[in-house]
Amino acid sequence: MSGDTAGRDFGNLAWFKSSYSAGDGGECVEVAAGSGGVHVRDSKALAGPVVGLTPQAWAEFVGFAARHTA
Repeated sequence: MSGDTAGRDFGNLAWFKSSYSAGDGGECVEVAAGSGGVHVRDSKALAGPVVGLTPQAWAEFVGFAARHTA
């Protein structure tokens, strides 16, 4: 995980909402690739915190999530 996201402007990134999002205001995340990493935010709090991950950390997370689906 990267700690360099504080105070940065992420408005110019192309954010993508999860395909599992129902669009009814439930639990949703958005991701955007840029600046050498992958950024993740809560789609209900666009001005809230953003988590920055290295490409390797993102790939590990996606692999973990795929192996642990409900």
